[in-house]
Amino acid sequence: MQQPNFFIVFNQIINMLLYKRLLTNKQTKMITKHLKGFVILIVILSGCNAENKVQQELSAANNPVYSDEIEARIERIISNLQVNTDIENEYIGMTLSERMEYYNTPGVSVAVINNGEIEWARGFGKSDLLNNEQVDINTLFQAASISKPIFALTVMRLKERGLVNLDRDINEYLESWKVPKNDDWQPKVSLRQLLSHTAGMTVHGFKGYTKTDEIPTVPQILNGEHPANSNKVRVAALPGKGFKYSGGGYTVAQLAIEDILSKPLSLIMEEELFRPLGLKYSTYQQPLPESLSNITSIAYPYFANEAIGGNNIYPESAAAGLWTNPTELATILIEVQKAVKGKSSQFKKETIDEMLSPQKAADFMGIGFFLGSEGDSLRFGHSGWNKGFVSQATAYKNIEYGAVIMVNSNEGNSLLREIMRAIAVEYEYPDFTSMPAVYIETDMDEVRSYIGIYADSDNNELVIKVSNDKVFLSYENQDPIELFKTESGEFRNRNLNMNIRFENDKLILTQYQNSTVYLKQ
Repeated sequence: MQQPNFFIVFNQIINMLLYKRLLTNKQTKMITKHLKGFVILIVILSGCNAENKVQQELSAANNPVYSDEIEARIERIISNLQVNTDIENEYIGMTLSERMEYYNTPGVSVAVINNGEIEWARGFGKSDLLNNEQVDINTLFQAASISKPIFALTVMRLKERGLVNLDRDINEYLESWKVPKNDDWQPKVSLRQLLSHTAGMTVHGFKGYTKTDEIPTVPQILNGEHPANSNKVRVAALPGKGFKYSGGGYTVAQLAIEDILSKPLSLIMEEELFRPLGLKYSTYQQPLPESLSNITSIAYPYFANEAIGGNNIYPESAAAGLWTNPTELATILIEVQKAVKGKSSQFKKETIDEMLSPQKAADFMGIGFFLGSEGDSLRFGHSGWNKGFVSQATAYKNIEYGAVIMVNSNEGNSLLREIMRAIAVEYEYPDFTSMPAVYIETDMDEVRSYIGIYADSDNNELVIKVSNDKVFLSYENQDPIELFKTESGEFRNRNLNMNIRFENDKLILTQYQNSTVYLKQ
């Protein structure tokens, strides 16, 4: 079992005293200032300097080199990012370095799951431009909203032990704050609703705080009181009757779990999830412990400029406060996949099956995780966006595939999708991206039955013609547009975002997911 280093333990003790209200922020700063030299002296004398240990581990791990086969895969992916064109479902291949430059993104980190294990992980670019530090597999990034499903996993562990009931009124767990009334009506919301964004609660996300800001307590955040920089959290829609994304709701859940266990969330996550999984660097501590600062990426929100005020602090830890790397996130996703097969040492199969099942009022949402596709192609995952950091974690429930991508620039948000599509192409992920149209030879006998004039409900006309064994669409004053048949049976032009489908005496025109029906005249 991985033992926490001295500095992490010290930070946890301080956090516990703060949580118990035995220390004020001012007293904490004073204690830290006077004890800092003493603490460092003890660590040096004991030969347990945490920062040196971390640096040694980094030197050993760095960016591993894999077999020729895996290295060839990595090269194909980073040489063939799938970049959007103006035509739907058609992409051009570009290199990772080209796209990082285009998006002003200094650093990227990737981990890929194949056959139930991390097949490869690698950092690209820089984590610190000023000091010319390279991103490697251990470099820490802010996971932002990926914090939510990881927190939800820990709530599910507590459920397994009978410590929480997902459907109980959250006010029965809360001690230091209560869900407020709406006039004379007292809303009742549950952990299940909070974790699936169906509680109808307000506050989508959080701005974060700089190192020089006064950091609010969680009750102050929920009340929208100074020094909080967000609105108060309350119920603004019918609980359980619809989806409303709410980081505020996760902060309510955070406080409930802290009240139940009488511990700060960072310590709960360490004890309940990170340490059992052998994760060395992941933490919900806010601000980040100094012992991890030398493996932390700098935030470069836009134009590769370092974030003013440094990396933000997020006391709304369950919603946005996780620091981690793709390798450790992928380790968690693999444990979820193991649980689905009944092979996890950490989670029961029925727990994860419940977590990855569509929830009431949001069939695309599980508990913590967003869901995509269905059947054997069912995927679970989440994305994240904090100041200077964006990320994406995706895995399949029934197939042992997955990937995690983290970057240190908000401009790199589209880069996540380009990398993910390249990984999907290389590993042939099922039902992940829509494929480009495949054109086939047109059966002219079939097409002749489509010739004629078609009109919609407003008498707008489209005309289908055949000339020299070619099919054309004409309308208004436009020149004829040649149509080609696709493998799906639809017709389209190679350079336009439009599809035409013929059904009996109907022509159905679709552009950008909007369809219009034209009847044959």
